[in-house]
Amino acid sequence: MATSKDYLYFLLDQLSSLEEITYRRMMGEYLLYYRGKVAAYICDDRFLVKPVPSAIKMLPDACYDSINADGRKKYLRVDCVDDRDFLVQLLETMYEELPFPKAKQ
Repeated sequence: MATSKDYLYFLLDQLSSLEEITYRRMMGEYLLYYRGKVAAYICDDRFLVKPVPSAIKMLPDACYDSINADGRKKYLRVDCVDDRDFLVQLLETMYEELPFPKAKQ
């Protein structure tokens, strides 16, 4: 099941107070970038963030979900997507721990 545009637009609206939020479509799903870094995945109408230490601390009871069929890449599922302030704080807190995308050769 691919992510619906309505869910994507809902999350973008929730994060609209942040500058430099962009996204890229990938095979029916989306990568969400914050200030040039991959911060989250929007897959199957789920909001998944990278399990960096600050995200784990802010989401201590979060479930880990996979973004691919083999289940190797696990991400934290954010269930409280209705809490705009929490989502903004989460991405701001995570930012320093996120790597910049690798340069294409």
